[in-house]
Amino acid sequence: MRLAFVLSEIGSGLRRNLSMVISVILVTFVSLTFVGAAGMLQLQINQMKGYWYDKVQVAIFLCSDGSTAPGCATGPATPEQEDNLRKLLQSPAVAQYVNDFQYESKDDAYKHFKEQFSNSPIVDSVTPDQLPASFRINMKDPEKYEIISETFSSQAGVETVIDQRQLLERLFSAMNAASLVAVSVAGVMIICAILLIATTIRLSAFSRRRETGIMRLVGASKMVIQLPFILEGVIAAVIGAALASVTLWSVAHFFLGEVLSKQYPDTAFISPGQTLILAPALIGLGVVLAGTSSLLTLRRYLRV
Repeated sequence: MRLAFVLSEIGSGLRRNLSMVISVILVTFVSLTFVGAAGMLQLQINQMKGYWYDKVQVAIFLCSDGSTAPGCATGPATPEQEDNLRKLLQSPAVAQYVNDFQYESKDDAYKHFKEQFSNSPIVDSVTPDQLPASFRINMKDPEKYEIISETFSSQAGVETVIDQRQLLERLFSAMNAASLVAVSVAGVMIICAILLIATTIRLSAFSRRRETGIMRLVGASKMVIQLPFILEGVIAAVIGAALASVTLWSVAHFFLGEVLSKQYPDTAFISPGQTLILAPALIGLGVVLAGTSSLLTLRRYLRV
């Protein structure tokens, strides 16, 4: 009997304040979408770190014409200096940190440069002599980069030693900044959602003030009086959270999976299934926000 009464009260409240309920759904949807977007960015960052950190190389760039590094005082790297560097890479002291390495000549560097910038007019202004030869090293443990840097930076014929992870860290820093922006926007939208939920509950309680007054007179408990109002806000928030979860899954499936993964086949993108782990968190957050906001509003407005 009480369940039927509560359900009828919920239906009545949703019908009377339909426009406000839709507003709550939309604001909750937008705010939780931003929260989920921040979570997706963190998942993508972790995915890319795990994928790229095992593939990045340490590059030892050799001296070329115009190099100003201290190790290039005698001019471009000579064949003897290149042989010494190769022997040092093969020595037991260094080989224990190196998985394998390849020598990239100036012609090879120019070929890779043309492939990478094939659509850029800069290709026509660059010649093979302007690009340095290098040793490309695959590390057993990328965290040991400093050992290679300290060993080779002072060697004759070496211009600089670069860890490609430094370039990736810049990308990840930018993505982290975007994640913080998404969280900030989500925080503002969550505040809007809380205010809208509170307003909706007040309107619903005002429209049913006669019914609640009668219920108090006949001795109805606080839970029976408050529960329909709380569930109205929770239902609206859950619908908004569900829409946000579907949106995130769609972005992962259609945009990341169908578009970006084909344009950038060498990049590891998160799968749609990974975004589903965010759904319970978003729904739970929506329930907590709606339930807390509704309960505080009812205690202040109904005073029961």
